[in-house]
Amino acid sequence: MWKLTQNPESAPNTPEDFTVAFEKGIPLKLSYKEGSKEKTVSDPLDLFLTANSIARRHGVGRVDIVENRFIGLKSRGCYETPGLTMLRSAHLDLEGLVLDREVRALRDQEFLEESIKASQKHVNGQVRCRAYKGQMMVLRRSSETEKLYDATESSMDEITGFEPSETSGFIGVQAIRLKKYGAMKGEKGERL
Repeated sequence: MWKLTQNPESAPNTPEDFTVAFEKGIPLKLSYKEGSKEKTVSDPLDLFLTANSIARRHGVGRVDIVENRFIGLKSRGCYETPGLTMLRSAHLDLEGLVLDREVRALRDQEFLEESIKASQKHVNGQVRCRAYKGQMMVLRRSSETEKLYDATESSMDEITGFEPSETSGFIGVQAIRLKKYGAMKGEKGERL
């Protein structure tokens, strides 16, 4: 039944790491190793074909679901989307780093096409990934331009920029993310 992807059980025993760089939510560059040689592709078609090739080798991108047909019948659907699965997984992970949860909620509801485009303006960064035995794992993520995440602010060991007393009021807690967003816009000289 599966024609595009390697069976995960017989996929390589060595994981394959690669990095996808995004700008405004669009994958612009994929860096990987071929043998001992570092390679990078940036042409959109080459990028997709390379992601497809890596995913296929490792059995990533198989979907086996029960679907609801329009007439009320259920049917089994088996699909293979190797490259897209890897690119989408990396994209979603980067969104988790650089987007506010409320903005992500709007995107998740497919609110408006223009809202989605606007939300992607800040999805800039790199995601280091690994394809291995039918899985696509994120190893790390970073963004040089978007600074919503700060390890010191979310640490349980130190408190910087956050007052625990603010948790007593819902508005104070909600304001934390808005202040962070405002500070980021201010650093860039942009209006709120």
